[in-house]
Amino acid sequence: MNASTPDPPATPPAAGRLQRLLNWVERIGNRLPDPAMLFVWALVLTMLLSAALAPVQFTATDPRTVVRDAAGQITHAEPLRVINQLSGKALVTFLSRMVKTFVEFPPLGVVLVALLGVGVADATGFIRAVIRALLNVTPRNLLTPMLLLVAIVSHSAGDTGYVLVIPLGGVIFAAAGRHPLAGIVAAFAGVSGGFSANFLPSGLDPLLQGFTQSAAQIIDPNRTVNPLCNWFFTSASCLVIIGVGTWLTDRVIEPRLRSVPVDGEPVDASATESLSARERRGLLAGLVTAGVGLFLLALAAWPAGSPLRAPSGSLTAHGAPLMEAIIPLIFFLFLIPGVVYGVVVGTVKTHRDVVKAMSHSMSTMGYYLVMAFAAAQFTFVFRESNLGALLAVQGALGLQQLGLPAQVTIVGIVLLSAAVNLVVGSASAKWAFLAPIFVPMLMQLGISPELTQAAYRIGDSSTNIITPLLAYFPLIVVYAQRYVKSTGIGTLVSLMLPYSLLFLVTWTLLLLVYWALGLPLGLQAPYTYP
Repeated sequence: MNASTPDPPATPPAAGRLQRLLNWVERIGNRLPDPAMLFVWALVLTMLLSAALAPVQFTATDPRTVVRDAAGQITHAEPLRVINQLSGKALVTFLSRMVKTFVEFPPLGVVLVALLGVGVADATGFIRAVIRALLNVTPRNLLTPMLLLVAIVSHSAGDTGYVLVIPLGGVIFAAAGRHPLAGIVAAFAGVSGGFSANFLPSGLDPLLQGFTQSAAQIIDPNRTVNPLCNWFFTSASCLVIIGVGTWLTDRVIEPRLRSVPVDGEPVDASATESLSARERRGLLAGLVTAGVGLFLLALAAWPAGSPLRAPSGSLTAHGAPLMEAIIPLIFFLFLIPGVVYGVVVGTVKTHRDVVKAMSHSMSTMGYYLVMAFAAAQFTFVFRESNLGALLAVQGALGLQQLGLPAQVTIVGIVLLSAAVNLVVGSASAKWAFLAPIFVPMLMQLGISPELTQAAYRIGDSSTNIITPLLAYFPLIVVYAQRYVKSTGIGTLVSLMLPYSLLFLVTWTLLLLVYWALGLPLGLQAPYTYP
């Protein structure tokens, strides 16, 4: 570890067994191929498995093909079938779309565009100045909960947390004299593990609500679901994520990292020093510029007829122009204040300094581009094969056939959602498959669609952080390798596994307690049906 970073507290004896388990997970995980090759092997396995299962006639219905009449009766449905990805037609499609598949890989543009602006703000010193100012006013023992809170709030801005909050977690912890990997994993836990915990409504709420309502109308054509039907529960969930995440980071993760040296980017010892007069002037100028930008954005979004609003008038609905423009807005809200700061303090003298900063930020992303290419091809083949849909539907049908008590069934929904999430990352894609099965099934057991959706969201969030198939997982590995070059898949999974398991247990218990006490899940959200 860098000499400027003091050792974390010693590992408590009671944690010894856990540490041995995590060491084993790390060793096994790091024996896996490089992340890029892991996606390649997963792609090959998917192709072979799809060829083997394509001739099999499954009895399960594909929920995407169900057509119902006005009375809710099924008029058309097709059985779920696996598509052979080794057929001539599938291989030609795979090859002809290879470039397009890579270019349209969702995280790719998000990461690169955001980093262009963030890279300038970092190179000019603006981000470090903001962090140094924050460290001067934030007590060391509140650093972890503050980071987790920021990570949770970032959900309202889509995928912003992945490209902004998580790398800043490493910088902030390093500047405070703590291990940077602890900051990265804590932020990752808040951004991804606590994806469905938020004080503020986000685009995910109406997105899931649409699938839930459609599924509920299979049983009751007049049944509606409020987009904020889980809002109160997700708000309370923030306290669990922050509390559990803080305890794990400070008591389990940092002691585990005690013997891990920081052999990548050096920890800047000056990060804890007070700002000079010139830096304070630059910081003030940069923050004022950012404030003016946010004010102008609020002014543009305020009118009811603003082009930034969705047709419904919402600013945060899925597909609202403001939500679609979040990443470009981040680009400008970091680029312009960063340049202003640089001009004031002297780190930006000509436009060439700005271009150089952007070029440097892109030069650090070579490894990620390789992994993103492999991940994009695997994701395409896995989606086209229908293997994910098969896993989701068959698992749900198996749960239905067990006929368990209501509380046990809800726990089963959580666990099944968590398991499916290991291979199907998209929250909306999974719910598109699972909602038409889970929601009607549980309605017939007297459980409301709103409660079913809440259970799904717990499972969907908790295992995000331990699956290398998460689209952003390779990016987190790259962030960690900046500080510890030997970081691999096993390292990251072993660090995130305690968060995943404890989030899953405590979050599920919170839902059961909520249910038992009859606390409101959200707006117009009963626990029972009808």
